[in-house]
Amino acid sequence: MILKLSIKIVFITVEIFLAVYSFALSDSLLIKFLFFAVTAVIVAFSVTKITNKLLPIDKDFISSEEEEAEEK
Repeated sequence: MILKLSIKIVFITVEIFLAVYSFALSDSLLIKFLFFAVTAVIVAFSVTKITNKLLPIDKDFISSEEEEAEEK
């Protein structure tokens, strides 16, 4: 049930995204650039968040403050 609802929400989100993208392609170059920049930022933040959750913490490059916080 939840899976069906999440698929429907993703589908609607993609449809709205494609409608806005189609509208942006038909307007000026500034709107295209702004749409691209916003989309790139959203993708970058989501990829960073996903990799932080999936990949383990690298112990070689961790600061001493973060290491102390993890030990507690």
